[in-house]
Amino acid sequence: MKKTEKCPCGSGKTYGDCCGPIIAGTTNAPTAEALMRARYSAYAAHEIDFILSSCVRKAGAEEIDPAETRKWSEESQWLGLTVHGTQRGGPADDEGVVDFSAHYTRNGLKDEHRESASFKKVDGKWLYAEGRLVGTTIVRAAPKVGRNDPCPCGSGKKYKQCCGRG
Repeated sequence: MKKTEKCPCGSGKTYGDCCGPIIAGTTNAPTAEALMRARYSAYAAHEIDFILSSCVRKAGAEEIDPAETRKWSEESQWLGLTVHGTQRGGPADDEGVVDFSAHYTRNGLKDEHRESASFKKVDGKWLYAEGRLVGTTIVRAAPKVGRNDPCPCGSGKKYKQCCGRG
C-alpha cells in the first residue's frame, strides 16, 4: 500500500501518517485503538506478518494459522472499519478493550466481523490479547441467482442445470 493513499482504517489520514509506520515497525501504537486500527489496515494491505506479531503469545494457546489468515485477507474486499467504543487502552493504561466492526465482502457475501477485542501492553508495546465475537447478519452483495435464471458462469444454461446443481 502506498504511503500517500488514504488509510484503510478510516481515520482520514494517509497510510504513511497513520497505520503504515505502526505496521512497518518504525513506531509503536500509542493506544489499544491505534493498534486495532493498524491490525484492520494490515488485513486490508495483506500484511500478515504484522497481524501475527501483534498478538500476545500465551503458553498452550492455539496459534494463529498464517495460511488461513492470509487467505481471509486476500480473498476479502475490505470496505471499512467502525469503532463502536473503547474502554481504557490509553497511553498510560496497561489494558484496554475496543469494540469494533470490520466490514468486508468475501465470496459474494457482504459480512461484518463484530468483535469486542482485549489488548494488553507488554514491555511498553500494545498487543492484541483476545477477542469475543458479537453476532452479526450476513447479507448478499449481489442479488440471488434464481434456479431458472441464466447461469452467471456464462455457459448459456439455466442455473439449475449448471452450477446450481448440488
